[in-house]
Amino acid sequence: MSEHQPPRRPRRETVTYASAHGAVPGPARRRPPAHAPARSEIDEQTTLGHTYVRSLMRSQLRAALTALGALALLVGSLPLLLALPAPEALVWAALGAGVYPVVWGIAHWYVRRAERNERDFTGLVER
Repeated sequence: MSEHQPPRRPRRETVTYASAHGAVPGPARRRPPAHAPARSEIDEQTTLGHTYVRSLMRSQLRAALTALGALALLVGSLPLLLALPAPEALVWAALGAGVYPVVWGIAHWYVRRAERNERDFTGLVER
């Protein structure tokens, strides 16, 4: 070993209120969860497992169709907006500052909804 090697840093330890007051001796060990019945139903492709997966797909499809409907309303209303007699600057401002934030909001809602559907499904399967 080299004489100019820096000393090793101590290993990090997470301290919680319970472990600091002696309620938990050492790091808490968790057993891996038992093989959940719903997960085995899905793995074995039984009728119940198929029903679980179909419910997830239905909820994801519902969220996608809702987002698509909102986007269709937005895009469908643009010709009406552009048909109004308005200065060209107002039309560009409506397109640039009005449409894109709404599209971003719909996309943000859809991603949050899809993640929540998956989280709910995982919670159902892992129970």
